Amino acid sequence: MGAPVVHFEVIGSDGAALRSFYSRMFDWEFQEVGGSMDYGVVQRDGNTLDDGTGIGGGIGGGERSTHLTFYVQVEDIQASLARAEELGGRRVTEPDDVPGAGILIAQVTDPEGHLIGLVQPVR
Repeated sequence: MGAPVVHFEVIGSDGAALRSFYSRMFDWEFQEVGGSMDYGVVQRDGNTLDDGTGIGGGIGGGERSTHLTFYVQVEDIQASLARAEELGGRRVTEPDDVPGAGILIAQVTDPEGHLIGLVQPVR
């Protein structure tokens, strides 16, 4: 079985406007992260099909470089970073602990420069 996509992220210059668009388009409700981050999270719960299919995600702003990223859960984030490089991708960020979430995240690009997030649960 392949690694599952577990999260998505849309980053742009105006997070509030993006969240408004996606909220109105898909009836998503966002939890604002607060603090200095222009970021809101749409939870997976309440946004799934009857069979449980669906993922949560986040939408943020304040960036000059806009992008859409999907996050894939992996067993070993360091091994996945090395594998991406072996396959012609590029390491973008090193593993970082997400406070209170029990996960490490990192980012790579594919050979054409598309951003991919990696998630490893902390056990």
